Amino acid sequence: MSGRRKAVFIVMDGLGDRPTPELGGKTPLQAAKTPALDRLAKEGQNALMDVIGPGITPGSDTAHLALFGYDPHCSYPGRGPLEVLGTGLESRPGDIAFRSNFASVDSNMVVTDRRAGRFFTPEEQAALQEAIDGIEIDDIQIRFLATVEHRGALILRGPGLFPDITDVDPHETGLKILECKALNQESQKTADIVNKLMIEANRRMKDLPLNKERAKQGKPPANAILLRGPGRHGEIPTLKEKYGIKSVVIAGGALYIGTAKYVGMEHVHVEGQTGTIDTNFHNIALKAIECIKSDYEYIFVHIKATDNASHDGNAQEKILAIERTDAMVDMILKAVGDKIVIAVTGDHSTPVTHQEHSCDPVPIVIWANFMRSDSVERFSEIDAAQGGLHTIRGMDVLPLLLGYSGYIDKYGA
Repeated sequence: MSGRRKAVFIVMDGLGDRPTPELGGKTPLQAAKTPALDRLAKEGQNALMDVIGPGITPGSDTAHLALFGYDPHCSYPGRGPLEVLGTGLESRPGDIAFRSNFASVDSNMVVTDRRAGRFFTPEEQAALQEAIDGIEIDDIQIRFLATVEHRGALILRGPGLFPDITDVDPHETGLKILECKALNQESQKTADIVNKLMIEANRRMKDLPLNKERAKQGKPPANAILLRGPGRHGEIPTLKEKYGIKSVVIAGGALYIGTAKYVGMEHVHVEGQTGTIDTNFHNIALKAIECIKSDYEYIFVHIKATDNASHDGNAQEKILAIERTDAMVDMILKAVGDKIVIAVTGDHSTPVTHQEHSCDPVPIVIWANFMRSDSVERFSEIDAAQGGLHTIRGMDVLPLLLGYSGYIDKYGA
């Protein structure tokens, strides 16, 4: 098809907000200086978006599935498989995947520190990974990868596994590691394996030399693992299979990388992309421009800093994250604006006054230099309510973006 453009999708995590008293009743997006985003709003088409549906508070995982065009009610495998895919640990259909972290327990398996002090050297991480990775229990193999600080990814691989089980993480100190229970009969084997794994991992970890050294330094031991968010990796049609596009993800967090890889995107590394306010926005812009100029047809960029500031209740840092994203968008527009269709939005609202996800709809703008514009002048939650696209769902975004980019064929004769 002639006239195709590159589709660029930028998500500022937790972007949506509510009137904030310290900002004079404005939202952080209204209070921020955003000339590039305002240009998109003025020249493009705007809407409010219920990412999952009206009144539903989205999780980041289900929200991104919806934004990628997949119904999360049918396609969501659980957070574990998505996060594991983002760590680089190979996950296959049928595997049961978990989020995990190192923890400290006493001789009765009572949790004394859920993060075992949080900070680990690469050498400590490697030794702990070696102790856990490759454990075999009955006919099930355990694969484990230490990732960042106290965190890790773990999968169970073998026959007859099902994911309907409870967490073993008690989520607070002073409580024993919970017994994993099956929620149905077919998941009983999985629950039994997890319970045996808790004992075996503790046996292998507790006497490691690194824990003796940590004790000398006054640090808590890393003598247990806590598992949560179980899910089974399944197979869904990829974006390539659905739309014939080659797609790429630029993100700093394992969950977002993993969700993108789950739908078939490739991941490219950006030097200095951390997911925090100190992430290198300049390098992210350069990598996005590089991908736009290459053979990728759909480029997804995830910015986490807005959500981190929201969870911390830090309105000024959220404004700063929005303004740095605006400068990043400006770089992209100046370099390749005539080659792209771009959409900018959030995956959910995280009001700084609430510090948690909420059901408030988020603003979205879609722009190309050939589009007919609506009457909106600024990019914000309040202005977007007057947009020409009115109110849409998260699952509407990809068809809109790819339709304007020329990747969706005419329907009918």
